Amino acid sequence: MNETFTAEATKFLRTAESLPIEMRLAIIDRLLETVQPIDSEVDRLWIAEAEKRSDEIRSGRVKPVDGRVFLREAREKLGL
Repeated sequence: MNETFTAEATKFLRTAESLPIEMRLAIIDRLLETVQPIDSEVDRLWIAEAEKRSDEIRSGRVKPVDGRVFLREAREKLGL
């Protein structure tokens, strides 16, 4: 594994890796909360933004762009 992990952490990781994906994702979520606590105000703002963008697409005010096209054009503009 990684030399920075203790034997206990290595055992935990091996056990976690053997779990079904849903359980691994739940563990990841819990660990992330300990690093970056949930901010309900930020979540509320992101949800509002997502709903606004979804409404714009459904109404036809905004036309979605394929992600690959966007990245290609962004790289071209940035000279990458």
